Amino acid sequence: MTSQSKGTAQLTAAMVLSGTLGIFVVESGASPFNVVFFRVLFGALALGAYVVARGWLRGHGFTPRTLGLAVLGGVFIVFNWVFLFQSYENTSISVATVVYHTQPFYVVLLGALLFRERLTAAKVGWVAVAFAGLILVSGVTPGDFSSGDGYLTGVGQALLAALLYGLSTLVTKRITGVRPHLIALVQVLVGIPLLLPFASFGAMGGTGADWGWLVGLGVIHTGLMYVLMYAAYAQLPTSKIAVLAFAYPAVAMVMDWAVYGHHIGLVQALGVPLIVLASLKVTLARKAVPATPRTAPVTARTPGDAPAPGTAGRAAEAASPTATPVGSTG
Repeated sequence: MTSQSKGTAQLTAAMVLSGTLGIFVVESGASPFNVVFFRVLFGALALGAYVVARGWLRGHGFTPRTLGLAVLGGVFIVFNWVFLFQSYENTSISVATVVYHTQPFYVVLLGALLFRERLTAAKVGWVAVAFAGLILVSGVTPGDFSSGDGYLTGVGQALLAALLYGLSTLVTKRITGVRPHLIALVQVLVGIPLLLPFASFGAMGGTGADWGWLVGLGVIHTGLMYVLMYAAYAQLPTSKIAVLAFAYPAVAMVMDWAVYGHHIGLVQALGVPLIVLASLKVTLARKAVPATPRTAPVTARTPGDAPAPGTAGRAAEAASPTATPVGSTG
């Protein structure tokens, strides 16, 4: 199997796992704050064990500045999960996931606003197309604004989750010289004390299947999924990563229909290709970082040693611009 074929299989597996995340959240029966608390707790244990086993804590590469950025990114990513999981309750997994997939456009807009990154007319146009698709997918009508229905709140929660994800991505992009696994580990560790005041342990009773779903969120959807994604990112071009990333919302919509009978309507479905097309255009418009030949002697590597897109030509310790992966994202 070629390196790119292996990367494709790894990323496809990671995106399929991402698509099942909503089922684990709903089936756990826990509140969004409890779900995220136990996700970061079990996720930190899983990622920590992996990082220790690989010996990556030695020479971790963090400086006070980059550690502070990782912590800030963790604050954004943890509350992004809280709002996304709240959106599941008020809308559906399908609607929340598709609305949440407007993340790339927030990255573009926030980058231009906060860091004066170049914003071309073409990007503005594709952002407009995406938000036209968002209006269709959301299914919000004028009556929703006066009815007090929780559905409108749920759409807003998914949008806020996407905004927080965008902020986390922009912060993480500014971390260099650190493995993405270590950045992700810091981010989930931050969530433990951050969410502790909001968690309601009295509502967590028994040791039955509910706990299995929560452990799965940490071990499978945080530990295993992150490892698969970072390994795949090192072996794939940005174009293929951008396309495969859409397996996540596709699987989420299929799972929502198969398990709960939820599906989006015909008019809503018209908005999905608009968001997909616009996201691909915006993602692929970013200038790729050229790979540089490895001329210096290197130690033996496994796929997990290599950096994610945007750093594939740098040393293995380079940070990933996507250390807050799309799938975790959920």
